[in-house]
Amino acid sequence: VVRRLSTDDLNKAYASGALNVAGEDVPFYWTGALLQSSAHSQEVHGRTHPVVIFRSAAQRVAMHVDEVLGNQEVVVKNLGSQLSRLPGLAGMSVLASGAVALIYNPVALATVYGSQVPAWVASHQRSGTLVSSDAANVADMEVNAVPLVLVVDDSITVRRVTQRLLQREGYRVTLAADGLQALEKLQMERPTVVLSDIEMPRMDGFDLVRNIRSDVRLSDLPVIMITSRIAEKHREHARELGVDHYLGKPYSEDELLALIGHYAKVSAEA
Repeated sequence: VVRRLSTDDLNKAYASGALNVAGEDVPFYWTGALLQSSAHSQEVHGRTHPVVIFRSAAQRVAMHVDEVLGNQEVVVKNLGSQLSRLPGLAGMSVLASGAVALIYNPVALATVYGSQVPAWVASHQRSGTLVSSDAANVADMEVNAVPLVLVVDDSITVRRVTQRLLQREGYRVTLAADGLQALEKLQMERPTVVLSDIEMPRMDGFDLVRNIRSDVRLSDLPVIMITSRIAEKHREHARELGVDHYLGKPYSEDELLALIGHYAKVSAEA
């Protein structure tokens, strides 16, 4: 069930941690906090905000989301070994575009991570306020010593899952939804390595690599392409453009982490 809440009602739900649904107080969360990927929504909304109420057996949970795109019938496949240990993941599907979509059980997510959300959000809010510019400069220097990985994929689910995987391994992660957004991120800070899908709106992965290789500052930047397009013609085209590694979805988590670890070591020694 999708409900639209006013800003006042949304703030009340956040303050109490619950949303009244048909006379019953249902646990309420920001989806990004439940996934431990963002403390609050960064989308600019109008006068109302989308909230989805999920039910599993006798349990219900209400989740604030950025946007409701619609509904679609899909064939649910079993999870690969790299995802099966993540709580709350119920399965996966391959969309008509070739993108891999992960299917979550929101009630299971809330059961596992719900009690951690208030402390997690509070810690992120505290870490975002520094008392002086000197402290900020020191913090920036410390953060920048940690390898940065740019993840480029039009699927928000793939971006978030990859982000969580890499953050658990100690990396900093920045995200982009397509090639143009990735180029904007590259102007802000050079990452240690780029992970990119192929098929994306506005600018695809191949065009992104062309731009990277034609930029004197970025021409030697390692690029790992992760895609469901595993035909040899796509691999050959990627090699011609200068892609360093080409992984098919679903990929080996250990292989990806080994490649990123290699480039992080090379960057640290440079």
